[in-house]
Amino acid sequence: MPLALLALAVGAFGIGTTEFVMMGLLPDVADDLGISIPSAGHLVSAYALGVVVGAPLLAAVTARMSRRTVLIGLMGLFVAGNALSALAPDNGWLLAARFLSGLPHGAFFGVGAVVATNMVAPERRARSVSLMFLGLTVANVAGVPAATLMGQHFGWRATFLGVSAIGLAAIAALALLIPHDHEHATAQGLRGELAALRSVPVWLSLGTTVAGFGALFAAYSYITPMLTDAAGYAGASVTLLLALFGVGATAGNLLGGRLADHSLRGTLYGGLISLVAVLALFPLLMRTQPTAALGVTLLGMAAFTTGSPLQLMVMEKASSAPSLASSANQAAFNLANAGGAWIGGLALAAGFGATSPALAGAALAVLGLGVASLAQAVDRRRAPVAGRERVVAGHVPQEAEAVRH
Repeated sequence: MPLALLALAVGAFGIGTTEFVMMGLLPDVADDLGISIPSAGHLVSAYALGVVVGAPLLAAVTARMSRRTVLIGLMGLFVAGNALSALAPDNGWLLAARFLSGLPHGAFFGVGAVVATNMVAPERRARSVSLMFLGLTVANVAGVPAATLMGQHFGWRATFLGVSAIGLAAIAALALLIPHDHEHATAQGLRGELAALRSVPVWLSLGTTVAGFGALFAAYSYITPMLTDAAGYAGASVTLLLALFGVGATAGNLLGGRLADHSLRGTLYGGLISLVAVLALFPLLMRTQPTAALGVTLLGMAAFTTGSPLQLMVMEKASSAPSLASSANQAAFNLANAGGAWIGGLALAAGFGATSPALAGAALAVLGLGVASLAQAVDRRRAPVAGRERVVAGHVPQEAEAVRH
């Protein structure tokens, strides 16, 4: 695998760290700025909104720019957003800075996935995407806990300065390691990129992402009350258990990338079926502490097995505009985050018990399987039509072809 994938992974590590570290810093931020914790929670939403807005927008407006330049520019915007977060004088400024920090997130992963797949042989495309995503999953194991400890000991502003330093390291790595043959502009331009999003298979692939990862976030958003109220863990143990989730996510991401290079759709189905099974078993797994720890690990593994296949599938369905489609898939991930958390919260608010968000997640994973199956059915119906169109375009009647040979 090209060393340049390391540069993409460093950027992904910084992005993953800043995305999730705010959850652990909310009490410190609230105390320092004199706001309530629910108000501080809007900082999480501001980042997610930045991702949803920035992913397709930045990918579209940079469609004719060098992908190497775009990646470096996006990390520059990432550094600026985190530095401004560290310097924010009040909650309003911090909200704006967190929104700014989220803007490059989706476009970086989207454009980065295109660059990663272009640097390897076709049979290693999914694996290259998984290695870029490795930075995101490792951030949950090491980056977020370390950044949280930094914030608790040196203040939350120090955390965002530290993340900015990671961004600067990523810029240096991108400038040094991304090949210069990615400096040419893409041929499509904005109109061509937008036209590719009118494809039904693209939207079905995005729908699979929303439902599949919505299943994860329906459960993961409420993993702390499950571990404390159902499994009986002390609150201090939750950080270690969340690191186990990151370990599972890292293993699932690498496994999914390797398997998807052999069978893209088979890996997607296998991951979604595994996710249904794990979430359906959560009420049983949360009855004892050892099985609860196992359940958290398996949840990360099952969910992130589908990450690379979903990313690659969207890119293949929009082969004429992979950057925009790939970035739109990152927006879909964040819609899944918000929608899954909302659905899981509805189950919890309805009084169905601490583990009910996991069952709601299982239902969403079944929906994801249904959308993926519909996408496959559409592909099968379109394949004969595409074949006939190629014959007509070639003007080679079957009888004439037989005479020729």
